[in-house]
Amino acid sequence: MKYYIGIDLGTSAVKLILTDEVGAIKQTVSKAYPLFQPQPHYSEQNPEDWWNAVCDSLAELTADIDKAEVSAIGVGGQMHGLVMLDKDDRVLRPAILWNDTRTGKQTDFLNNEIGKDTLQSRTGNIAFAGFTAPKLLWVKANEPDIFAACAKICLPKDYINYKLTGVFATDVSDASGTLYFDVEHRCWSKEMLELLSIGEAQLPAVFESAQVIGQTTLLGMHADVVAGAGDNAAAAIGTGTVNAGQCNISLGTSGTVFLPTEAYVKTENPALHSFCHANGKWHLMGCILSAASCNMWLNERILQSDYSIEPGAPNETLFFLPYLSGERCPHNDGDVRGAFLGLEHTTKREDLVLAVYEGVSFAIKDCIALCPDAIKTATVCGGGTKSKAWMQVLADVLGIELRVIENEGPALGGALLAAGISVKPQVQRTVTPNADAAALYEKKYQKFKQLYPLLRDFYRAED
Repeated sequence: MKYYIGIDLGTSAVKLILTDEVGAIKQTVSKAYPLFQPQPHYSEQNPEDWWNAVCDSLAELTADIDKAEVSAIGVGGQMHGLVMLDKDDRVLRPAILWNDTRTGKQTDFLNNEIGKDTLQSRTGNIAFAGFTAPKLLWVKANEPDIFAACAKICLPKDYINYKLTGVFATDVSDASGTLYFDVEHRCWSKEMLELLSIGEAQLPAVFESAQVIGQTTLLGMHADVVAGAGDNAAAAIGTGTVNAGQCNISLGTSGTVFLPTEAYVKTENPALHSFCHANGKWHLMGCILSAASCNMWLNERILQSDYSIEPGAPNETLFFLPYLSGERCPHNDGDVRGAFLGLEHTTKREDLVLAVYEGVSFAIKDCIALCPDAIKTATVCGGGTKSKAWMQVLADVLGIELRVIENEGPALGGALLAAGISVKPQVQRTVTPNADAAALYEKKYQKFKQLYPLLRDFYRAED
């Protein structure tokens, strides 16, 4: 028997799965770790916490099998995070995460002074506050001693691979989100490295996602480790979203719309990302910073209960803006924040839950509206899919058929990359839009689009 391990290094926890040679899941383990938000706009984690959780999870995952039968491991992980190591491989500071928006000045500098056209020609993308390049500029300006002491710069899942193998490596899909990687030519951008005052020697070697980068002997295993992928590209492998014309929507902590392409595409609207796919090709992606995390916030912080609702009629007067961590696509605004509008004395908690479902769905529609081709159907994965009511709202808002996928997303994608196989995704259920609700939601969406411009300047940070 050969086994394969997939690792999903998420924002709230790491999830590991054990599969057999045909991709069937045999065991699942998850371990949580803390998220630190010491002040507004900050979001950080300790890379050692990731590593400890991975080690504990691996031990539990393989406790009842012959570890010699573990053939290969693939890691998918949260993108854009900045991990900095010194010459002795010690972590210099907490990792700055993808949803950290402290880098407003650096992002504006890149987009406005270096210029969006220049950035797109060098990397395929413009600057967003969550990308890695603005984080490096922030550290250079605010923590110069740490910047000077940095010998290695890596992304979260690449830190795990380095600890597993001792090989300093990354893959093309994860590197695409740094803004110092040339997406079209699948290599580091020398012009961007010069701009950021970093050298290529500080960066990991670049591999395709399924390439073996080394081997791990942890826990007595002798398993190959592949380069892996950023979480969205790994999830696309797990959901079978690999061909042009397909679409996958993810409702995890963040939300994404993922569109594979056969060739590199320079997007007409730079709010869409153009990244390398884990299958050797490319993809377009729209990302909202808060998706299922909005529902978690409402239930845990406000309602203090796991409150769910049944599918119902659209709420015509209550709106929710899901910008709890700022917003990426389409607004590229790290300062804007979430809001309820239209609250009344008669507003009930089920109204709040429905408004959150609607607001996140409208934000996903904002991303889809930028896509170059019409989308007629999509797969959906992530924690948000557990709510049947939310899936109906999403189908009604988008006006398309949704196929809810039953799998472990990025973790399965990592295992499939390690095994060198593909599997047909298991559709848990199909959700079709209700024509009457879709018509009402189209009217409400037009009102939703008016709200961000009204609030944008109110939230804008002062110099």
